[in-house]
Amino acid sequence: MIWLGVLLGCAGCYLLKLAGLSLPASWLEKPRLQRISTVMPVALLAALIGVQTFAAGQRVVFDARLVGLAVAGVAVWRRWPFLVVVGLAAASTAAVRWVAR
Repeated sequence: MIWLGVLLGCAGCYLLKLAGLSLPASWLEKPRLQRISTVMPVALLAALIGVQTFAAGQRVVFDARLVGLAVAGVAVWRRWPFLVVVGLAAASTAAVRWVAR
């Protein structure tokens, strides 16, 4: 049953990508569509970060992940390398969880 879901998901992703490639070039050259396509990945990534940080099932929670997100935000603001940002966020989250146990 899981493989059926995986195959259907793959087929859906392929068809969605094919639909994007089938759009007329005149539609893609519109400035409004170009602006939207520029900011869309940022909005999707921000939504993913928000859900992964503040959600636990159906509830909103504030726990050690919030500290990791704050530390990562400061590291990004300071323009530190990506691996440093991820490492600091993971270390700070682990430290808060270790202290709070």
